[in-house]
Amino acid sequence: MAISSDYMQELSQRTDIVELVSGYVQLRRRGRTYTGLCPFHSEKTPSFVVYPENSSFYCFGCGVGGDAITFVRKINNLDYIEAVKLLASRAGMPLPDERDDAGQIKRRILAMNKDAARFFAAQLNTEEGRAARGYLRGRALSDATIRHFGLGYAPGGFHATGDYLKKLGYTEEELLAGGIVKRSQRGGTYDFFHDRVIFPIIDLRGNVIAFGGRRMGEEGGPKYLNSGDTPVFKKSRNMFALNFAKKSQSKRYILCEGYMDAIALHQAGFDTAVAPLGTAFTPEQAKLLSNYAEELVLSYDSDEAGQKATRRAIGLLANESMKVSILTVQGAKDPDEFIKKYGAERFQMLLDGCSNAIEYALSRAKAKYDLTKPDGQVGYLRDAIEILSGRLTPTERDVYAGRVAEETNVEKKAVQTQLDARLRAKGRKAAKEREKALLEEGAASQIKVPYTQGGQKALGVAFAEQQLMAAALKDPKLLEKIAGRVTPGQFITPEMAQVYELLLRRRQAGEYIDLTQLSGELPEKTVSLLSRILAQNYDVGFTERDVEMYLSRIEDSVPRSVGAAEMSGEELESYLRRLRDQRR
Repeated sequence: MAISSDYMQELSQRTDIVELVSGYVQLRRRGRTYTGLCPFHSEKTPSFVVYPENSSFYCFGCGVGGDAITFVRKINNLDYIEAVKLLASRAGMPLPDERDDAGQIKRRILAMNKDAARFFAAQLNTEEGRAARGYLRGRALSDATIRHFGLGYAPGGFHATGDYLKKLGYTEEELLAGGIVKRSQRGGTYDFFHDRVIFPIIDLRGNVIAFGGRRMGEEGGPKYLNSGDTPVFKKSRNMFALNFAKKSQSKRYILCEGYMDAIALHQAGFDTAVAPLGTAFTPEQAKLLSNYAEELVLSYDSDEAGQKATRRAIGLLANESMKVSILTVQGAKDPDEFIKKYGAERFQMLLDGCSNAIEYALSRAKAKYDLTKPDGQVGYLRDAIEILSGRLTPTERDVYAGRVAEETNVEKKAVQTQLDARLRAKGRKAAKEREKALLEEGAASQIKVPYTQGGQKALGVAFAEQQLMAAALKDPKLLEKIAGRVTPGQFITPEMAQVYELLLRRRQAGEYIDLTQLSGELPEKTVSLLSRILAQNYDVGFTERDVEMYLSRIEDSVPRSVGAAEMSGEELESYLRRLRDQRR
């Protein structure tokens, strides 16, 4: 579907991309651009750049780029129309009223989830919800906490929730799409959640996007059941209670194993507790938390499963800018039990004294060996060297190298010698990988030419096509000269041919041309490619002489016999005239 060019032009002019991105990324000004850590992949050195002059962004690390709409789509997992509407609302513009089937089903699911959450909350206070209330009270949750998190109860049986929502006008297809009901083997439907305590999952904009449910009896499926992925919910990209945690003044977040752990911590006053959504902690969740937290405390159970989860989370967080700490709870199986036994003040002391990821890794390694024996000392030293050769500062390495030397009764100089050797070995390996990456990141490697068009021999032509499109976007007046010389059919790269055809169509209609105008009609990969080309030419002022050079390269790439056969009389005469001029 299309939105008018005038509407998109006004939206583009009203949207300050620096202000928009600053709501998600901490940006620092660098001359005419702004840089920060990319929100779309893990990095410690900023490679994400915002270009206010053409309202675009590009990450030189992961290759993601685009305009304000592209940014909003990716950061919030929205479709194009939803992103436009979000920006329009932000800019105080009336929303476009065109129909949109994908957006319509999402809006219906969100409305249905909201009604379902109200239904579950009401059912908690019925006679049938007595056992569920008893469970929550047994976990020492107050009425205020239950209301705050919107906790509820899904009635027993298999049709209560679905029947209620159908009476409100929701169709069976919508119930299935939202995961409220499931299709049985016999072809009928049944409530996905029944006889369970319900935990609504709310996104950062306050929408109910999914549910978690805890089984009440000893039988009846898994202890915890969670919504599957739907058009409005991707469990790997969301966090339970992050909608509350982001409002806190504290930048120290606590990562818990489950819903109840996070809720109990919030009730105790630790309002930055969050939890995954029925899956292991994911890279997307690590990146999401890094947008809000300066320190992340891992608060998993002390059993083997919890420690395995801790080690996995540490690995995922290694490339994030957050400080990572590990909470050790003694005298209780989890934070909830500890707070009930000893109080919130003692738990605060635990938080303040928790170890960092280095100390945790060293303590785990140390526990594997008997340090009273030489082979135990050697084994621990070997593991410790590997740990200390990771992502540490020189000061951290020096401090912990001294500690390891004391623990193994080895001179610190010997430990440092082994550590330096390991660092050199890793450095050589990293240098080879960087060299390979640089070769792959060259301009030529970014240009994909169809084999039928000459493969690698046509790279110069493909580069010329990209430069012409950059020139046209930076200075649309140059499009007049380009349009008079080459057609989209002469382009050898399909992506640039599509861009060129779109530019010509907008020029013919007299419409405004910029990246925002194009992003809704081009594939995401092509928008990122255009953003990279614009980023590489940010400080380049294209002249007619530059355009002439690129045009000539494209024209000269066409075999003369083939080209002449396809030319009209006027085109052939013009072509021969240019050849004569070139000879002179």
